[in-house]
Amino acid sequence: MIKEKTEKKILLSSLLMPTILLVIMWSVKILETVFDTSFAFLGIYPHEWHGLPGIILAPFIHSNFSHLSANSVPLFILMATLFYFYRKIAMKIFILIFLFTNIWVWISAREAFHIGASGVVYGLASFLFISGLIRKNPRLMAISLMVAFLYGSLIWGLFPELFPEENISWESHLWGLVAGAALALYYRNQGPQRKLYSWDYEEEKEDEDDESTYWKTTTKS
Repeated sequence: MIKEKTEKKILLSSLLMPTILLVIMWSVKILETVFDTSFAFLGIYPHEWHGLPGIILAPFIHSNFSHLSANSVPLFILMATLFYFYRKIAMKIFILIFLFTNIWVWISAREAFHIGASGVVYGLASFLFISGLIRKNPRLMAISLMVAFLYGSLIWGLFPELFPEENISWESHLWGLVAGAALALYYRNQGPQRKLYSWDYEEEKEDEDDESTYWKTTTKS
């Protein structure tokens, strides 16, 4: 009973941040619609000082409801997954993906207003996929497979020539992917790790014994 309550508490807490983020995003879009305006000018505009606020604001701004809906579902699922399985470092990872992706877009992207949360989505997917693989934790590896299955098609968002009719910020996608991968490698020793069982320790002990025997029976020439 206590374990079930703890799991329920963890699950509910993991849903808090993505829910807050989506409420803000949808509120912004509704305000734009009600007042018949656009906040796109608050997006990231590379190389210009007036585009700097977009590093913080751009992910909350979307061109239309279709754009917003397309980002909302994966963002909610991936954020909830991050905060559930990596809860000790989740907030740090999310903030760094958010900032690194958008800063790199401001530094290197085309001169246009870049808006939307897709860069963050790519960053989260990249982090969860790579982090699950390198940690060798069965549950996290299962998450990697889930991300690959559900969001493997995201890779096509890196090739703008495939969608010439759409004004896609492929730079946000690319830098999100890079940020997530880099953070997965950097924080590979933090957060959940693979559990070691008795046979793992026995294997390590056997390896040490074999190495010791080798040095005792081998002479230098």
